[in-house]
Amino acid sequence: MKKRKAEYWKVESGNTLKCNLCPHHCVISPGEEGMCWARKNEDGTLYAANYGKTTSLAVDPIEKKPLFHFRPGSSILSVAPNGCNMRCPFCQNYTISARKVPTRYIEPEELVELAKHYNSPSIAFTYSEPIIWFEYIMDVARYAEARGIDLIMVSNGLISPEPLNDLVRVVSAMNIDLKSMNEEYYRKVLKGDLSTTLRTIEQASKKIHVEVTNLLIPGDNDEDIEELSKWLSSVDKTIPLHISRYFPYLGYERPQTPMSMLQESFEIAKHYLYYVFIGNASITGAENTYCPECGNLLIERTGFSMRIVGIEKESCKSCGRKVDIVL
Repeated sequence: MKKRKAEYWKVESGNTLKCNLCPHHCVISPGEEGMCWARKNEDGTLYAANYGKTTSLAVDPIEKKPLFHFRPGSSILSVAPNGCNMRCPFCQNYTISARKVPTRYIEPEELVELAKHYNSPSIAFTYSEPIIWFEYIMDVARYAEARGIDLIMVSNGLISPEPLNDLVRVVSAMNIDLKSMNEEYYRKVLKGDLSTTLRTIEQASKKIHVEVTNLLIPGDNDEDIEELSKWLSSVDKTIPLHISRYFPYLGYERPQTPMSMLQESFEIAKHYLYYVFIGNASITGAENTYCPECGNLLIERTGFSMRIVGIEKESCKSCGRKVDIVL
């Protein structure tokens, strides 16, 4: 197992270190880890304690990430570390993000070869929070580029600007969770930082393909959808927004999202954005991609299955507008 020094940290005092990978800026004493469990102070040097340690490995349809406008219809090798730098009380992947579980070490080159073996043109760092796997992703990237494999991140966006600059040079696409537009909710309930996530979306979308997911939770963020959609449209109207239905989990006392609320949010978001989708629920037409110019059906989806019906030579068959999709 490779022992890898962490990046983005400094000496605070003596052998006490400050991690600067994300806005928590954890101050870590010798022998201790940061809140994400990924970075450990060993005798005054910060190491990537989770380097290559994998909790989960699966081949998924890329639509499951969800990414609807990046390599649609392709498969993707999905992989995850243990831990997270947020503490969402409703996390669907709680068993690996908020609990320490057994892992298997996978060398960066081995991970790329697994993607080739399973005919997956992409690798997704997903399920838990890939930002805390920063050094591993950067090392995987060297082998992935040589083998023609795209790297994808499904992330909460809680990362400092400098390491994000490094990542967008090697990652091809991201789905970023924008959980609310309420800073206090982000800080007190989720243990995150809204301004950082907003900045990450802006910064990343200038360099790579970005899609955004909002888990719609009654009583938490159901009044945010117009503000969220309006803000996202000010960044780029072509960024796809996935509004996902919430189901109770871990005893979090909120009811499942009503279908009427999803439908209303869908209609509001469409006033501001070209591409809005509904996840975890069946609403007719809410998974399809339509041309924003003429309304022609471009991609038809049912669950995780898809069919390209209205695209020819990367343009709408009906009006000729170039599609906002990486094919």
